[in-house]
Amino acid sequence: MSNTPSAPPGLGIFARTFVRPSLDAVFAAVATHGLASVQFNLSCAGLASMPDSVPHGIVQTVRAAAARHGIVLAALSGTYNMIHPDAEQRRIGAARLRRMIKAARPMGTDVVTLCTGTRDAQDQWRAHPDNARPEAWRDLRESLGEVLPAAERYDVVLAVEPEPANVVADPRLARRLLDEIGSRHLRIVLDPANLIEATTAAAARRRVDEALDLLGAEVVLAHAKDRDRAGAVQPPGRGVVDFPHFLRGLRRVGFAGHVIMHGFAEADVAAAAVHMRAAFAAAGAA
Repeated sequence: MSNTPSAPPGLGIFARTFVRPSLDAVFAAVATHGLASVQFNLSCAGLASMPDSVPHGIVQTVRAAAARHGIVLAALSGTYNMIHPDAEQRRIGAARLRRMIKAARPMGTDVVTLCTGTRDAQDQWRAHPDNARPEAWRDLRESLGEVLPAAERYDVVLAVEPEPANVVADPRLARRLLDEIGSRHLRIVLDPANLIEATTAAAARRRVDEALDLLGAEVVLAHAKDRDRAGAVQPPGRGVVDFPHFLRGLRRVGFAGHVIMHGFAEADVAAAAVHMRAAFAAAGAA
């Protein structure tokens, strides 16, 4: 009998949290922690995160390895800077994303996650004052127009995540984007830690509720990282995010998908998983 702790249905992690010499070893590490799912990054299969091509052999290898270890591919990471100031960089990123969209279902998932981007040319996770300009929004709309036809053709959902440093910086802007695009193939990744920076637990709960009121029906994937009172990212359980409250809120809006932990080192996985299991239990008991 295994002594591996079991995960609540849908509790997973970024696959790239585990740096291993082989794909099988990555999935084995996930399974060792009793986790049910991953958000997969092609770097775990020896490719670039956004490669120029996704060989069919790699697609089949990923699917088979996940199945051997009983791991669900909750999503495939397809993040590039969708409002990069260089139009050629946006074109290259869109072409790579279309290939990943084509590969997603054969690999085992129908969700591809996106980064809406920033005008910072060096770091797609760093804020820039021009993100708030109308031209940035226009470029995001154009970039989505380059990839949504592929999502429709291959029946894949593209999931955007409100992030303070990106052009879709908050739930209000995410709601605007969904309403303007009006496609069932565009949905939301929601991370409660992205809704707060330096704040209190009570304020964090209010912001989670507001986000779920705006976006709840559109959420296809949830993330789980934490922030401390100074705003620094922490593993779940070391900050102000009330995860039972978040999970109850997800249940309130009908979410029954995967909750993917990330933003911390492998050394913190066991404690983070313990905290999230307790949060699932508390949310279920409420």
